Amino acid sequence: MATDDSTSTDDKRGRNGLTYKDAGVDIDAGNALVDAIKPLTKSTARPGADGELGGFGGLFDLRAAGFNDPVLVAATDGVGTKLKVAIDSGNHDGVGIDLVAMCVNDLIVQGAEPLFFLDYFATGKLSVEVGKAVVTGIAEGCRQAGCALIGGETAEMPGMYGAGDYDLAGFSVGAAERGAMLDGTEIREGDMILGLASSGVHSNGYSMVRKVVEISGLDWAAPAPFAPGKTLGEALLAPTKIYVKPVLAVHKAGGLHGLVHITGGGFYENLPRVMPDGLACLLNRDAWPGLPVFNWIAKTGGVSATEMHRTFNCGIGMVLVVDPERAEAITADLTDAGEDVFAIGSVVTHDSLGKDVSIRGVDA
Repeated sequence: MATDDSTSTDDKRGRNGLTYKDAGVDIDAGNALVDAIKPLTKSTARPGADGELGGFGGLFDLRAAGFNDPVLVAATDGVGTKLKVAIDSGNHDGVGIDLVAMCVNDLIVQGAEPLFFLDYFATGKLSVEVGKAVVTGIAEGCRQAGCALIGGETAEMPGMYGAGDYDLAGFSVGAAERGAMLDGTEIREGDMILGLASSGVHSNGYSMVRKVVEISGLDWAAPAPFAPGKTLGEALLAPTKIYVKPVLAVHKAGGLHGLVHITGGGFYENLPRVMPDGLACLLNRDAWPGLPVFNWIAKTGGVSATEMHRTFNCGIGMVLVVDPERAEAITADLTDAGEDVFAIGSVVTHDSLGKDVSIRGVDA
Protein backbone atom coordinates (compact mmCIF):
# COMPACT_ATOMS: atom_id res chain seq x y z
CA MET A 1 0.00 0.00 0.00
CA ALA A 2 1.37 3.40 -0.98
CA THR A 3 2.30 5.84 1.74
CA ASP A 4 1.09 9.43 1.75
CA ASP A 5 4.56 10.57 0.58
CA SER A 6 4.69 8.17 -2.36
CA THR A 7 1.16 9.09 -3.41
CA SER A 8 2.15 12.76 -3.35
CA THR A 9 5.21 12.08 -5.49
CA ASP A 10 3.17 10.08 -8.00
CA ASP A 11 0.63 12.89 -8.23
CA LYS A 12 3.39 15.41 -8.99
CA ARG A 13 5.00 13.26 -11.63
CA GLY A 14 1.85 11.99 -13.25
CA ARG A 15 1.28 8.47 -14.46
CA ASN A 16 3.85 8.77 -17.22
CA GLY A 17 6.63 10.25 -15.08
CA LEU A 18 8.35 13.63 -15.10
CA THR A 19 9.03 15.15 -18.54
CA TYR A 20 11.49 17.80 -19.69
CA LYS A 21 8.50 20.04 -20.39
CA ASP A 22 7.42 19.67 -16.76
CA ALA A 23 10.86 21.03 -15.84
CA GLY A 24 10.29 24.07 -18.05
CA VAL A 25 11.96 23.10 -21.33
CA ASP A 26 9.70 22.58 -24.35
CA ILE A 27 11.52 20.54 -27.00
CA ASP A 28 8.54 20.76 -29.35
CA ALA A 29 8.63 24.56 -29.21
CA GLY A 30 12.33 24.47 -30.06
CA ASN A 31 11.68 22.23 -33.04
CA ALA A 32 8.85 24.51 -34.15
CA LEU A 33 11.20 27.49 -34.06
CA VAL A 34 13.82 25.64 -36.14
CA ASP A 35 11.17 24.80 -38.74
CA ALA A 36 9.98 28.42 -38.77
CA ILE A 37 13.44 29.89 -39.36
CA LYS A 38 14.75 27.47 -41.99
CA PRO A 39 13.42 29.64 -44.88
CA LEU A 40 15.08 32.66 -43.25
CA THR A 41 18.51 31.03 -43.28
CA LYS A 42 18.08 29.98 -46.91
CA SER A 43 17.39 33.61 -47.82
CA THR A 44 20.91 34.55 -46.66
CA ALA A 45 22.75 32.06 -48.89
CA ARG A 46 25.88 33.38 -50.62
CA PRO A 47 28.88 31.86 -52.43
CA GLY A 48 30.63 29.62 -49.95
CA ALA A 49 27.51 28.78 -47.94
CA ASP A 50 24.12 27.36 -48.81
CA GLY A 51 22.18 28.62 -45.78
CA GLU A 52 20.98 25.17 -44.67
CA LEU A 53 20.34 24.25 -41.03
CA GLY A 54 20.43 20.89 -39.32
CA GLY A 55 24.04 19.86 -38.84
CA PHE A 56 26.10 20.11 -35.68
CA GLY A 57 28.24 22.84 -37.23
CA GLY A 58 27.99 25.33 -40.08
CA LEU A 59 30.21 24.98 -43.12
CA PHE A 60 31.84 27.65 -45.29
CA ASP A 61 34.01 27.20 -48.39
CA LEU A 62 36.53 30.06 -48.71
CA ARG A 63 37.61 28.99 -52.17
CA ALA A 64 34.02 29.09 -53.42
CA ALA A 65 33.76 32.60 -51.97
CA GLY A 66 36.59 33.70 -54.25
CA PHE A 67 39.48 34.11 -51.80
CA ASN A 68 43.04 33.17 -52.72
CA ASP A 69 45.17 33.87 -49.64
CA PRO A 70 42.74 35.03 -46.95
CA VAL A 71 43.24 36.10 -43.37
CA LEU A 72 40.24 35.30 -41.18
CA VAL A 73 38.83 37.95 -38.85
CA ALA A 74 36.29 37.09 -36.13
CA ALA A 75 34.01 39.26 -34.02
CA THR A 76 31.42 38.65 -31.32
CA ASP A 77 28.99 41.01 -29.63
CA GLY A 78 25.51 41.41 -28.20
CA VAL A 79 22.78 44.03 -28.14
CA GLY A 80 23.16 45.06 -24.50
CA THR A 81 20.33 46.57 -22.48
CA LYS A 82 18.59 47.70 -25.66
CA LEU A 83 17.00 44.27 -25.30
CA LYS A 84 15.15 45.53 -22.21
CA VAL A 85 13.52 48.20 -24.35
CA ALA A 86 12.47 45.54 -26.86
CA ILE A 87 11.15 43.23 -24.13
CA ASP A 88 9.35 45.93 -22.15
CA SER A 89 7.79 47.49 -25.27
CA GLY A 90 6.99 44.14 -26.92
CA ASN A 91 8.82 45.12 -30.11
CA HIS A 92 11.33 42.44 -31.14
CA ASP A 93 11.55 43.05 -34.89
CA GLY A 94 14.79 45.02 -35.12
CA VAL A 95 17.10 43.66 -32.44
CA GLY A 96 18.27 40.87 -34.74
CA ILE A 97 19.56 43.52 -37.15
CA ASP A 98 21.34 45.16 -34.22
CA LEU A 99 22.99 41.87 -33.34
CA VAL A 100 24.41 41.41 -36.83
CA ALA A 101 25.39 45.06 -37.18
CA MET A 102 27.46 45.12 -34.01
CA CYS A 103 29.57 42.25 -35.31
CA VAL A 104 29.90 42.97 -39.02
CA ASN A 105 30.60 46.70 -38.55
CA ASP A 106 33.56 45.64 -36.40
CA LEU A 107 34.80 43.26 -39.10
CA ILE A 108 34.93 45.86 -41.86
CA VAL A 109 37.01 48.16 -39.65
CA GLN A 110 39.86 45.76 -40.39
CA GLY A 111 39.00 45.54 -44.07
CA ALA A 112 37.34 42.12 -43.80
CA GLU A 113 34.29 41.02 -45.77
CA PRO A 114 31.74 39.33 -43.46
CA LEU A 115 31.26 35.75 -44.62
CA PHE A 116 28.97 34.04 -42.14
CA PHE A 117 27.10 34.59 -38.90
CA LEU A 118 25.86 32.48 -35.99
CA ASP A 119 23.55 33.53 -33.20
CA TYR A 120 22.87 32.45 -29.61
CA PHE A 121 19.35 33.04 -28.26
CA ALA A 122 18.82 32.28 -24.56
CA THR A 123 15.50 32.59 -22.72
CA GLY A 124 13.63 31.34 -19.68
CA LYS A 125 10.63 30.09 -21.65
CA LEU A 126 10.73 29.90 -25.42
CA SER A 127 8.11 31.85 -27.35
CA VAL A 128 8.16 30.71 -30.97
CA GLU A 129 6.63 34.03 -32.02
CA VAL A 130 9.30 36.11 -30.30
CA GLY A 131 12.09 33.79 -31.44
CA LYS A 132 10.95 34.00 -35.04
CA ALA A 133 10.75 37.82 -34.88
CA VAL A 134 14.31 37.99 -33.56
CA VAL A 135 15.72 35.57 -36.16
CA THR A 136 13.82 37.38 -38.92
CA GLY A 137 15.81 40.46 -37.96
CA ILE A 138 19.04 38.48 -37.88
CA ALA A 139 18.38 37.19 -41.40
CA GLU A 140 17.64 40.72 -42.61
CA GLY A 141 20.90 41.96 -41.08
CA CYS A 142 22.79 39.16 -42.79
CA ARG A 143 21.26 40.06 -46.13
CA GLN A 144 22.24 43.71 -45.67
CA ALA A 145 25.80 42.64 -44.80
CA GLY A 146 26.05 40.00 -47.53
CA CYS A 147 26.89 37.22 -45.08
CA ALA A 148 25.26 33.83 -44.61
CA LEU A 149 23.37 32.78 -41.49
CA ILE A 150 24.81 29.28 -41.20
CA GLY A 151 23.68 28.27 -37.73
CA GLY A 152 22.87 29.20 -34.17
CA GLU A 153 21.73 27.95 -30.79
CA THR A 154 18.48 28.36 -28.90
CA ALA A 155 18.75 27.73 -25.16
CA GLU A 156 15.65 27.48 -22.96
CA MET A 157 16.84 27.89 -19.37
CA PRO A 158 14.06 28.18 -16.79
CA GLY A 159 15.23 29.82 -13.60
CA MET A 160 18.02 31.73 -15.35
CA TYR A 161 15.81 34.40 -16.90
CA GLY A 162 12.63 36.15 -15.77
CA ALA A 163 9.33 35.71 -17.57
CA GLY A 164 9.60 37.08 -21.11
CA ASP A 165 13.31 37.86 -20.80
CA TYR A 166 15.91 36.73 -23.31
CA ASP A 167 19.49 37.51 -24.27
CA LEU A 168 21.34 37.47 -27.58
CA ALA A 169 24.93 36.97 -28.67
CA GLY A 170 26.26 37.05 -32.20
CA PHE A 171 29.38 35.61 -33.81
CA SER A 172 30.67 36.53 -37.26
CA VAL A 173 33.70 35.57 -39.30
CA GLY A 174 35.05 37.57 -42.19
CA ALA A 175 38.07 37.43 -44.46
CA ALA A 176 40.45 39.78 -46.19
CA GLU A 177 43.15 38.97 -48.70
CA ARG A 178 46.56 39.07 -47.10
CA GLY A 179 48.02 42.54 -47.64
CA ALA A 180 44.62 44.20 -48.06
CA MET A 181 43.73 44.58 -44.39
CA LEU A 182 43.20 47.91 -42.65
CA ASP A 183 45.45 48.31 -39.62
CA GLY A 184 45.96 52.08 -39.43
CA THR A 185 49.60 51.98 -40.52
CA GLU A 186 48.84 54.07 -43.62
CA ILE A 187 47.31 56.93 -41.63
CA ARG A 188 49.30 60.15 -41.98
CA GLU A 189 49.18 63.70 -40.68
CA GLY A 190 46.81 65.67 -42.90
CA ASP A 191 44.49 62.77 -43.68
CA MET A 192 40.84 63.77 -43.78
CA ILE A 193 38.28 62.30 -41.40
CA LEU A 194 34.85 61.56 -42.85
CA GLY A 195 31.79 60.55 -40.86
CA LEU A 196 28.85 58.42 -41.99
CA ALA A 197 25.49 59.23 -40.44
CA SER A 198 24.02 56.84 -37.89
CA SER A 199 20.40 55.73 -37.83
CA GLY A 200 19.98 56.65 -34.16
CA VAL A 201 21.38 55.43 -30.86
CA HIS A 202 22.44 52.11 -32.46
CA SER A 203 23.21 49.60 -29.66
CA ASN A 204 25.29 51.39 -27.04
CA GLY A 205 24.43 53.55 -24.07
CA TYR A 206 21.02 52.08 -23.36
CA SER A 207 21.55 51.96 -19.62
CA MET A 208 21.69 55.76 -19.80
CA VAL A 209 18.81 55.86 -22.31
CA ARG A 210 16.60 53.85 -19.96
CA LYS A 211 17.56 56.12 -17.06
CA VAL A 212 16.60 59.18 -19.11
CA VAL A 213 13.27 57.58 -20.02
CA GLU A 214 12.68 56.97 -16.32
CA ILE A 215 13.42 60.64 -15.60
CA SER A 216 11.06 61.73 -18.38
CA GLY A 217 8.14 59.83 -16.83
CA LEU A 218 7.11 58.52 -20.26
CA ASP A 219 6.18 54.92 -21.02
CA TRP A 220 7.21 53.03 -24.12
CA ALA A 221 3.82 53.48 -25.78
CA ALA A 222 3.88 57.29 -25.40
CA PRO A 223 4.47 59.44 -28.49
CA ALA A 224 8.20 59.98 -28.96
CA PRO A 225 9.01 63.67 -28.29
CA PHE A 226 11.76 63.57 -30.94
CA ALA A 227 10.15 61.36 -33.63
CA PRO A 228 6.65 62.39 -34.78
CA GLY A 229 4.37 59.46 -35.61
CA LYS A 230 6.31 56.92 -33.55
CA THR A 231 6.01 55.65 -30.01
CA LEU A 232 8.96 56.14 -27.70
CA GLY A 233 9.74 52.42 -27.83
CA GLU A 234 9.65 52.30 -31.63
CA ALA A 235 11.87 55.37 -31.99
CA LEU A 236 14.49 54.14 -29.52
CA LEU A 237 14.59 50.72 -31.20
CA ALA A 238 15.66 52.04 -34.61
CA PRO A 239 18.05 49.30 -35.83
CA THR A 240 21.79 49.87 -36.00
CA LYS A 241 22.92 50.88 -39.48
CA ILE A 242 25.01 48.32 -41.36
CA TYR A 243 27.82 49.94 -43.37
CA VAL A 244 29.37 46.86 -44.92
CA LYS A 245 28.69 47.08 -48.65
CA PRO A 246 29.39 50.79 -49.35
CA VAL A 247 32.46 50.89 -47.11
CA LEU A 248 34.03 47.74 -48.57
CA ALA A 249 33.46 49.13 -52.06
CA VAL A 250 35.34 52.29 -51.08
CA HIS A 251 38.14 50.20 -49.58
CA LYS A 252 38.57 48.24 -52.81
CA ALA A 253 38.73 51.48 -54.81
CA GLY A 254 41.66 52.76 -52.73
CA GLY A 255 42.45 55.76 -50.57
CA LEU A 256 40.94 54.47 -47.33
CA HIS A 257 43.58 54.46 -44.57
CA GLY A 258 41.52 53.61 -41.51
CA LEU A 259 38.04 52.89 -40.19
CA VAL A 260 36.46 53.35 -36.78
CA HIS A 261 33.13 51.90 -35.64
CA ILE A 262 31.67 54.39 -33.13
CA THR A 263 30.28 52.13 -30.41
CA GLY A 264 30.67 52.06 -26.63
CA GLY A 265 33.06 54.81 -25.57
CA GLY A 266 31.93 57.14 -28.34
CA PHE A 267 34.54 59.24 -30.12
CA TYR A 268 37.03 59.62 -27.30
CA GLU A 269 37.62 55.91 -26.75
CA ASN A 270 37.26 54.53 -30.29
CA LEU A 271 39.20 56.93 -32.52
CA PRO A 272 42.55 56.41 -30.75
CA ARG A 273 42.30 52.67 -31.42
CA VAL A 274 43.36 53.14 -35.07
CA MET A 275 45.77 56.07 -34.71
CA PRO A 276 49.50 55.32 -35.08
CA ASP A 277 51.80 56.60 -32.34
CA GLY A 278 52.26 60.35 -32.51
CA LEU A 279 49.01 61.11 -34.33
CA ALA A 280 45.65 62.35 -33.05
CA CYS A 281 42.20 63.40 -34.28
CA LEU A 282 40.89 66.94 -34.42
CA LEU A 283 37.13 67.05 -35.04
CA ASN A 284 34.70 69.92 -35.59
CA ARG A 285 31.32 69.32 -33.95
CA ASP A 286 29.64 71.87 -36.22
CA ALA A 287 30.52 69.71 -39.24
CA TRP A 288 27.60 67.31 -38.78
CA PRO A 289 23.99 67.77 -37.64
CA GLY A 290 22.74 66.37 -34.36
CA LEU A 291 19.94 63.81 -34.44
CA PRO A 292 16.84 64.79 -32.45
CA VAL A 293 17.09 61.70 -30.23
CA PHE A 294 20.45 62.84 -28.87
CA ASN A 295 19.21 66.36 -28.27
CA TRP A 296 16.31 64.90 -26.28
CA ILE A 297 18.58 62.61 -24.23
CA ALA A 298 20.96 65.45 -23.40
CA LYS A 299 18.23 67.91 -22.44
CA THR A 300 16.00 65.49 -20.52
CA GLY A 301 18.86 63.88 -18.64
CA GLY A 302 20.98 66.98 -18.21
CA VAL A 303 23.87 65.15 -19.87
CA SER A 304 26.94 67.23 -20.71
CA ALA A 305 28.23 67.45 -24.27
CA THR A 306 31.45 65.68 -23.31
CA GLU A 307 29.55 62.84 -21.64
CA MET A 308 27.28 62.50 -24.68
CA HIS A 309 30.26 62.14 -27.02
CA ARG A 310 32.00 59.58 -24.82
CA THR A 311 28.81 57.49 -24.48
CA PHE A 312 26.90 57.75 -27.79
CA ASN A 313 27.63 58.00 -31.51
CA CYS A 314 25.86 61.41 -31.56
CA GLY A 315 24.87 60.99 -35.21
CA ILE A 316 28.06 59.42 -36.66
CA GLY A 317 28.16 55.63 -36.73
CA MET A 318 31.30 55.01 -38.81
CA VAL A 319 34.41 57.15 -39.26
CA LEU A 320 36.71 56.92 -42.28
CA VAL A 321 40.28 58.21 -42.34
CA VAL A 322 41.11 58.91 -45.98
CA ASP A 323 43.80 60.22 -48.27
CA PRO A 324 42.89 63.92 -48.75
CA GLU A 325 43.44 63.58 -52.50
CA ARG A 326 40.78 60.83 -52.59
CA ALA A 327 38.34 62.43 -50.17
CA GLU A 328 36.12 64.02 -52.80
CA ALA A 329 35.83 60.82 -54.86
CA ILE A 330 35.19 58.70 -51.76
CA THR A 331 32.50 61.12 -50.60
CA ALA A 332 30.83 60.97 -54.01
CA ASP A 333 30.89 57.16 -54.09
CA LEU A 334 29.40 56.89 -50.60
CA THR A 335 26.75 59.49 -51.39
CA ASP A 336 25.80 57.59 -54.55
CA ALA A 337 25.43 54.49 -52.34
CA GLY A 338 22.88 56.33 -50.20
CA GLU A 339 25.11 57.35 -47.29
CA ASP A 340 25.07 60.77 -45.64
CA VAL A 341 28.74 61.79 -45.52
CA PHE A 342 30.31 64.63 -43.56
CA ALA A 343 33.88 65.97 -43.51
CA ILE A 344 34.28 66.11 -39.74
CA GLY A 345 37.98 66.64 -39.10
CA SER A 346 41.58 65.79 -39.81
CA VAL A 347 44.58 63.88 -38.49
CA VAL A 348 47.13 66.03 -36.66
CA THR A 349 50.26 65.41 -34.62
CA HIS A 350 49.69 64.42 -31.02
CA ASP A 351 52.10 67.11 -29.84
CA SER A 352 50.10 69.86 -31.54
CA LEU A 353 46.87 68.67 -29.92
CA GLY A 354 48.09 67.47 -26.54
CA LYS A 355 45.53 64.67 -26.42
CA ASP A 356 44.29 61.73 -28.52
CA VAL A 357 41.01 63.35 -29.60
CA SER A 358 39.73 66.90 -29.47
CA ILE A 359 36.26 67.95 -30.61
CA ARG A 360 35.81 71.66 -31.23
CA GLY A 361 32.48 72.76 -29.87
CA VAL A 362 32.50 70.04 -27.20
CA ASP A 363 35.81 70.28 -25.36
CA ALA A 364 36.37 73.20 -23.05
